[in-house]
Amino acid sequence: MEYQKRIELILPEYGRHVQQMVNHALTIDSKEERMLAAQTIINVMGNMFPYLRDVDDFKHKLWDHLALMSDYKLDIDYPYDIEEAKKNVAKPEKIAYPQKKIRHKHYGYFLQNLVKKIQEMEPSEEREQLTLQLANQMKKLFILWNKDNVDDAKIQEDLLELSEGKLSFEGSTPLISSKDLVARKKNNKNGKKRR
Repeated sequence: MEYQKRIELILPEYGRHVQQMVNHALTIDSKEERMLAAQTIINVMGNMFPYLRDVDDFKHKLWDHLALMSDYKLDIDYPYDIEEAKKNVAKPEKIAYPQKKIRHKHYGYFLQNLVKKIQEMEPSEEREQLTLQLANQMKKLFILWNKDNVDDAKIQEDLLELSEGKLSFEGSTPLISSKDLVARKKNNKNGKKRR
């Protein structure tokens, strides 16, 4: 069975049959016949993605792909310069994903940085207000990720842990109630505007 004999697919989006057509075109001796085979392959490739026919340089891209699939060994007169395609073959270097330590993933790294910024501030009315807003944000994030009601005591405990005991909202205005946050969330899902 021929299908069992696997061939390497350079561009898998075109499939095994197009790759076999390209491999066959490489074996054709006559340059005119190779050019005719290449044009046929381009037509087949173009028919696979008819919605891209209006895209600028679509034909150019197809010819570049044909050259790539033949490993630049297909000796034909290309209607476009394929030297540019050779330059684009090299894979870019992998970008390392920044690994940052986050104590509570549901609060996120950004909130952890906010805690540090607020704790660096001198004690003032502004710092107390920012701490209260931060605690409300923590409560929203907690409910968003955990889908449970949360006590203000839990938020206070987490805030104390994140700030190493330097920030607290005790004695100030109480936080937004969990019921209100859940109701807002449900209203937003139903398409209603916030008040």
